[in-house]
Amino acid sequence: MKPFLKWAGGKQKLVSSIEALLPASRRLIEPFVGGGSVFCGVERQSYLLGDANVDLIALYRHLQRGGDRFINDCRRLFTAANLPAAVFYDLRAQFNALEVGDVERAALFVYINRFGFNGLSRYNAKGGLNTSHGKPTSVPYFPEAEMLAFAAKAKRATFVHQGFADTMSLARPGDVVYCDPPYVGTWTGYAAGGFTQDDQVALAAACWDCADRGVTVVVSNSDAARALYKGADLHELSVRRSISCDGKRGRAAEIMAVFPGQAALRRAA
Repeated sequence: MKPFLKWAGGKQKLVSSIEALLPASRRLIEPFVGGGSVFCGVERQSYLLGDANVDLIALYRHLQRGGDRFINDCRRLFTAANLPAAVFYDLRAQFNALEVGDVERAALFVYINRFGFNGLSRYNAKGGLNTSHGKPTSVPYFPEAEMLAFAAKAKRATFVHQGFADTMSLARPGDVVYCDPPYVGTWTGYAAGGFTQDDQVALAAACWDCADRGVTVVVSNSDAARALYKGADLHELSVRRSISCDGKRGRAAEIMAVFPGQAALRRAA
């Protein structure tokens, strides 16, 4: 099952590596669900999926509830008439003028994701989506099959718009948490407010808190985050970027940190 959104930093090619580090659990919790690659690729009985991007969560909820009807709303935007840059920017302005949570705004989010530059979700300081035109020469692929599969699996999911700390506080023994935060040393404007170094420090603390409560956490980040995860089990990998905020491709050093449940008890033994 593939995600239906293009997403900077998406983990579709790393799902098998991530899944290998996740212990058996009843529920998978993702405080940074993003494009949903891990949700799509990892099978659990239920899911708690959060994100700071309110438009992303609104989109997932509309797809979860609306199914075929919402997919039809999205499909009508995938026409040759909507290819020109002038039309794209008019529709982007319409998106920003609509109320957060509006079904038309959610459908436009899918359009902007596919017709915009590099699959990038980018917000300005005022919270307006300002993704630029991607200059497509033909109508982009409409991910109907992927959206249908997502909608079916979403029946077992709860979507929440909230900070990572609130989502992680809901974890209980029997859950496993996977975190894919904005990486240290990279652009973080995928949602209004960004993600600061203080947030990175707070995330590491939240991981240890979950571990102390018996919940294993796996975190992906750039190698620059290594010092934040001292004491966790670190796994190194080299990843080829397929989408980036600056359009550059190439290999990048990354780590996956595993905070085993009951880690504090193990360290004290």
